Amino acid sequence: MYNYLDFEKPVADLEGQILELKKLAESGEAVDVADEIARLEKRSKDALIEIYRSLTPWQKAQVARHPDRPHCLDYVRGLFTDFTPLAGDRAYGEDNAVIAGFARFNGESVAVIGQEKGNDTQSRLKHNFGMARPEGYRKAVRVMDLADRFGIPLISIVDTTGAYPGIGAEERGQAEAIAQSTSRCLGLKVPNIAVVIGEGGSGGAIAIATANQVYMLEHAIYSVISPEGAASILWRDSARAKDAATNMKITAQDLMGLKVIDGIIPEPIGGAHRAPEKVIAAAGDQIEKGFAEMADGKMDYREHRREKFLAIGRTL
Repeated sequence: MYNYLDFEKPVADLEGQILELKKLAESGEAVDVADEIARLEKRSKDALIEIYRSLTPWQKAQVARHPDRPHCLDYVRGLFTDFTPLAGDRAYGEDNAVIAGFARFNGESVAVIGQEKGNDTQSRLKHNFGMARPEGYRKAVRVMDLADRFGIPLISIVDTTGAYPGIGAEERGQAEAIAQSTSRCLGLKVPNIAVVIGEGGSGGAIAIATANQVYMLEHAIYSVISPEGAASILWRDSARAKDAATNMKITAQDLMGLKVIDGIIPEPIGGAHRAPEKVIAAAGDQIEKGFAEMADGKMDYREHRREKFLAIGRTL
């Protein structure tokens, strides 16, 4: 059984009935239920398709935050071989919210940086729910420096509500660390690709997502602030997050139209959590295609990023 979102209740009811019938059939308490199960499965599939055909921005935000959605480490395990993580920023300590290291992608060496939210209570606490501290961003810069030095392309896997806003993080230079990481991304002499797999929240995401190519999963969101935060500022009422999500243009479709991102990676009907292997493979295909498009040997990657980000919002 899946963890169902509020707007998925019609599907939850149908799949609950299917499960009950299957249990009755297995226990021998019911016979000749195959046709009824098939009918309910078709109704469930049709209902899911209908719901996901017209998701609102707020519903997409809920899908992006789904607890069963595949996270950074799932992509690392599914896309890369010989992954060797690096720990620590060589200044203060380790930050488990940021996964960073080197691996092979389709046999080629790559640097990998990502934000890991965790998938249960223990791992979420360990990874601080994907909210990085300054040392996490300084670790990211450390990996970027190595990638640049050895001519290794960089892949960023973005999934965070934002950088950690705690007092300790601020005391250790959170804003400066984010700025340095963003600047280092922009200055890389090697190609880099970023994929927003869930949430891309504020500077916490931008710090590793200022890439030559930025892709989003179909139901991911990418914004300067969370809908709840925006609602609290604009209307002093976080309950109006639904309105904020609509007005902020946070969906992949909106951002593709605004030319903030370069591509959308399709998700299975019902979201990435319903077929993790399929969506991870699709992300890998898009990353491979992105690198292939930049492999002519003539592109100035720094200049390409400069033009790309300066063009965002340009009307003339």
